[in-house]
Formats: sequence, structure tokens, C-alpha cells
Amino acid sequence: MLGKRRGAAVLATIAAAAALLFVFTLLDLSWAGSTHLSLTEVWDSLWGNGTWANDIIVNGQNMPRIATGICVGSGLAVTGGVMQAVFRNPLATPYILGLSSGASLGAAVAILLSAAVLQPLLAFAFCFGTMLLVYAISRSGGSNVRTETLVLAGVAVSSLISAVVSFLTYIAPSEKMGSIVFWTLGSLSGTDWGEIAVIAPITAAGILMMAARPRSLNAMMLGDAHAMDLGVDVKRTRLFLLAVSSLTVAACVCFVGTIGFVGLVIPHIARLLLGPDNRVVLPVSAVGGAAFAIMCDYIAHFAAPYYGVLPIGVVTALIGAPFFIYLLCSRKKEVGWRAEASGRTAWSTPTGTRRCSKA
Repeated sequence: MLGKRRGAAVLATIAAAAALLFVFTLLDLSWAGSTHLSLTEVWDSLWGNGTWANDIIVNGQNMPRIATGICVGSGLAVTGGVMQAVFRNPLATPYILGLSSGASLGAAVAILLSAAVLQPLLAFAFCFGTMLLVYAISRSGGSNVRTETLVLAGVAVSSLISAVVSFLTYIAPSEKMGSIVFWTLGSLSGTDWGEIAVIAPITAAGILMMAARPRSLNAMMLGDAHAMDLGVDVKRTRLFLLAVSSLTVAACVCFVGTIGFVGLVIPHIARLLLGPDNRVVLPVSAVGGAAFAIMCDYIAHFAAPYYGVLPIGVVTALIGAPFFIYLLCSRKKEVGWRAEASGRTAWSTPTGTRRCSKA
């Protein structure tokens, strides 16, 4: 159980993230093309008291985009936290196994075939198929799968698939080349309630299943041997978490494209504020990831009106990358890792700082 003071800090952090999410949701709902609605008009439309035109803008045009952003932001942030714990790597992201490259390949194939209806399905299938391929490569030559082998296999497969996507982009007609590039940058625009009906259940189920195993994640952060000493079936737990994470990521990216840095930055902010305990990190990441995604979507719509709506992946990178560099340079210990003089890398866990591997 969490102590009273720590529990109060967790609730305060979640409340602050929820308040941030609420504020940016209202601001993002006000977007109306070349102009924007007042917050009063937005509020009236949400409660059914707005004009017909405002209701179309707020509830018909903007609300599906906001709902998608909340699902995608939460899913990617929680998945990032899980991947960092499973791989005992503070730089792990939801795409560490090449999932984003697989989804991009599926989308590129659909665009080249002019099969817009199949684009989300192919992106989902190729994304999950990439995880199965990486896991199969990692298992070759033995039944045990080490985290280092998984990461290396993910890097290799991701590089190969990225090369194929680049080749398809190069040979694509000019009108389809732009669609492939735009998809890889990520965008919440154009989503509807039918797509949300697919994204939301899978993402919610994935978040709940991952968040239900915080003690196993805490144990795995100590290393496989120590986790087994604590009664964790490491092999089965790792496979389960990888499968659930991959399904969640596939659901997040199949309609909106790849959105980076949400799953990298948000879990680290949660650890910075509240420590490395995954009982705390995962729920805080869920709310914080949703708030970060909606904030970036708001900036994407209002930052550069002369250039239209920026891809949200560009905004998350422009905000997330400098902030993460700042964390790495100035707050190494607090974000959960540090380099020791002996040349070993230390990963902070809920039970202390453990030396994990040679640097």
C-alpha cells in the first residue's frame, strides 16, 4: 500500500494532469478552421445549448478528434512505461520492437493499392505481425528469449522495414507519395466515431491489463533472476505484456499514424515526480499521456495557421525531444538511471538502485 503522503501526491498529480487535459480539451474544441469559437460557445454546445453550426463544429467535427487523441495518448504513454520496465531500458519506447515501421509498411501498401478502406486493417496487421516476427527471430536457436536479443531483433527488423517503406515512397506516384509521408508523421484529423469504436475498447482493455501487473513489472526491473526469486514467471509475463503492448500500439497507430515521444517522455515525467513504482507510474502516465496528446493537437491546429494543421507527430517531437534532452542532461538520477564511475549502468527500481549491465 502507498503511504498517506505519497498517495496524496499521486492524487494531486493525477488531478493536475486531468485539469490540464480538461483545459486543453476545451481549447482544442474551439477550433473552427480559419477562426475559433469562444469557450462559452464551446461549453454551451457540449451541454446541447449551442447553435446548430456550433454543435456541428464542436460535437461533430472536433469531438471525435479529441476522443481519439485521449485514447492514443493514454495507450502510448502506458505502453512506453511498460516497455521501459520490461526491457529495463529507460530509453525504450512503444515502438522499440519496430511496431511503427510495421504499421507504416501496412499503410504504405494500402495507399499504393488505392485501398483506403483496408489502410487501418493493414496497418494493424503489419504492426502486430512485426512483433511476432521479432519474437520469432529472438527465439531462434533456443527457447529462452533475452531482452537484449529482443531489442536487437527489433532494431534490425525496424531498419529493414523502414528501408522497404522508403523504397515504396520513392516509387510511389506523386499524389500517393504525399499521403505516405503524411501518414508516417501522424495526424488525429479525419477520425470519426466508427474508428473510435475500434480504438477505444482495444486501448482501454490493453491499459487495464498492463496496469494490472505493476508488481510483476517492478520485479522485472530488478532483472530476470530476481524476478523469478520473487515468484514471477518471467517468460510468460514478458510474452503476455509484449502481446498486449503490441495490440495496444497497433490500435493506437492504425488510424492516426505514428506519434512519437509520448511513450518516452510521459513515463519519465511520472517517475521524476513520484518515483519508479509502476503502481504509480502507469495510472499517472495514462492521464498525462492523454493531456500531452491533446495539448500537442491544440498547438498543431493553432501554431502555424498559414501552413494549415501541422501533423501532431511533428509537434510531439518538437516539444518532447528538447524536454527529454533537458531531463537527460540535468536530472539523470531523478529520471531513473545514472552512469556510475565503475562503468556500469544503474536503473532505479522501487526497491533501490540496481546495477544492471555494462555500459
